[in-house]
Amino acid sequence: MSDKSDEIGQGTLRTRVVADVLTRMNLTQMTLIVLVVIFVWQWLDGHRAIADMREELAKKIAEMDGTAKANGILIAKNQDEVRAMSVKVTTLESYYVQAQNQRTALEALYNNLSISRDETALADVEQLLLIAGQQLQLSGNVKAALIAMEGADARLQRMERPAFNGLRKSIGQDIDKLRALPRVDVAGINLKINRLLSSVDELPLIDRHRPSENVVAKAAAPIANEAAWQKLLNAIWLEVKQLVRIENTGLTQIVLLPPKQEFFLRENLKMRLVSARLALLSRDEESFRQELKTAQLWTKRYFDVKSPEGMHMLDELGTLATSSIDIELPDIGASLQAVRSYRLSHEKAADAVMPRPQKAAK
Repeated sequence: MSDKSDEIGQGTLRTRVVADVLTRMNLTQMTLIVLVVIFVWQWLDGHRAIADMREELAKKIAEMDGTAKANGILIAKNQDEVRAMSVKVTTLESYYVQAQNQRTALEALYNNLSISRDETALADVEQLLLIAGQQLQLSGNVKAALIAMEGADARLQRMERPAFNGLRKSIGQDIDKLRALPRVDVAGINLKINRLLSSVDELPLIDRHRPSENVVAKAAAPIANEAAWQKLLNAIWLEVKQLVRIENTGLTQIVLLPPKQEFFLRENLKMRLVSARLALLSRDEESFRQELKTAQLWTKRYFDVKSPEGMHMLDELGTLATSSIDIELPDIGASLQAVRSYRLSHEKAADAVMPRPQKAAK
C-alpha cells in the first residue's frame, strides 16, 4: 500500500511540476514546444516507415534472389537443351548433306542408265529395221521383214516412253503397208519344186516307151482248145513280135540318148528346177517362168509325157509357171530415217546435259 501511495504521490508531483512549467511558459515557448513535438513525431513516423520499407525491400530482394536462382537454373537447363538441339541440328545437317549428295549421285546414275537404256533400245530398233529393209531389197521376203518390224515396235512398246510414240506411229504405218501386200505362197511353191526334183529320176524317157497294158494283155491272152505244138508256136511268134514294135507317139522326131547323156539330161532338168527355186526366193518372176518353160520343153522332148509320171510333171510345171511371185514392195525407209533422226537428236541432247568423256589421243 505504501508503494502505490508513493507512485501516486510522485505522479501528482509530476503533474504539478508540468502544470507549473506550463503556467510559466509563454505562447512562443508553447509554439516551439508544439513544433518540436510535431517534428519528433514526424521523425519517428518517418523512421518507422523507412524501417518498414527496408523490411519490405529486403523481402522483395529475397524473393527476387530466389526467382533469379530459379531463372538461372532454368536458363542453364535451357542452355543445355539448346546445346543438345544444336548438336542434333548439326548431325541432321550432315545427314541432309549426305542425303543430297547421294540423291545427286543417284540422279546422275539414273540419267546415265536412262540414256544408255534409250540408246540401246534405239540401236536395237535401228538394227531390226535394217534387217527388214535388207529382207525386202535382197530377197523380197515380206514375212521376215514384217516379223523384224513387229519386233522393233514391240521393243519400243516395252520402253513405255511417250517420246517414242512418233517412232511407233511411223513403224506402224510401214507395218500396215506390208500387211496389205498380197500373199505369195513361197513355202508351198518351194515344196512343189522339191517334189518335182525328187521325181525327175523316175521319169521314163520317150525311147524307153513300153506298150500299153491293153496291147500286152491282148497279146498274152491264150486261145482255148489249142494243141501243145500250137501253143509253142504261138509263144515263139509272140517273142518274135516283141522284138519289133511300131507305135505312133505323135512326135515327128524321137531323140535317142545313150546312158551317159541320160544322166546329164536328168541333172540339167534338176538344175532348171533349182534355178526356178532361186528365182522364186529372189522374187525374179521372169527368170522363174523362163526356167519352168525350159523344164516343160525338155520334159515334152525327152520324156514320156503319156506316162503317169510325165503327165504329173507337166501338170505341176504348168501350174507353177502360171503362179505370180512378183509383187510391188513398199518403201519402209521412212521409219528407219525417223529412228536415225531421233537417235541423233537424243545423243546431242544427252551430250549437252552430260558430256561424254573423250578418249585419250594415242
